[in-house]
Amino acid sequence: MKIAVVQFPGSNCDQDCLRALTDGLSVPAEYLWHKKTSISGFDAVVLPGGFSYGDYLRCGAIARFSPIMRAVVRAAKEGMPVIGICNGFQILCEAGLLPGALIRNQSLRFVCELVWLRVETDETPFTARLGRGSLLRMPVAHGEGSYLADEATLATLRSNGQIVFRYVDESGRVTQESNPNGSMLNIAGICNEARNVVGMMPHPDRAWDRRLGSEDGKLLFESLVGTLESAGAG
Repeated sequence: MKIAVVQFPGSNCDQDCLRALTDGLSVPAEYLWHKKTSISGFDAVVLPGGFSYGDYLRCGAIARFSPIMRAVVRAAKEGMPVIGICNGFQILCEAGLLPGALIRNQSLRFVCELVWLRVETDETPFTARLGRGSLLRMPVAHGEGSYLADEATLATLRSNGQIVFRYVDESGRVTQESNPNGSMLNIAGICNEARNVVGMMPHPDRAWDRRLGSEDGKLLFESLVGTLESAGAG
């Protein structure tokens, strides 16, 4: 088993992701530079947070044209688990692997705080070992994390069970006050129809050790590892 952490110019959470896997779970993981054209030898891909290409044009818009993304798109369509965290989520939307878009926070300010999330589905590689309705605590850190989609797309996400995480209060209730950025339906993360591609704005990579304030993010990576092991990756 080996997991790729893609590095784009401007990535700043690549080290967090790698440490969560190697130090947190003792799982083989390696950086994969954006100019590479193959992900051969890897079993899953992590697109980390940061400011790829300086967020020029808009977040993730240039990163989607990086050579490595052609390989990521192909692998994702073939069923490889892929997760995009924060800027990685924005890149997945720009690349067409996930529907909708991430726009400026409703407050027009950068948001950096701990939030509560509710797991809406356990039918992804990253939530397979989490109970539906479970509450997780982890940080957000973004200026453009408000999820936007048209009504038809939102209806499809709901009916297909593609909403993976929602912002909630500590009691698990979906409220306006618990929504840090104005995301529609309090969406914090979604998946594709095949459920192998997940995008989320909160940072599990910054919540894998109690010294960071929460270990809840580790649960997502443990779920991925368990899924890969069940599939025979080793």
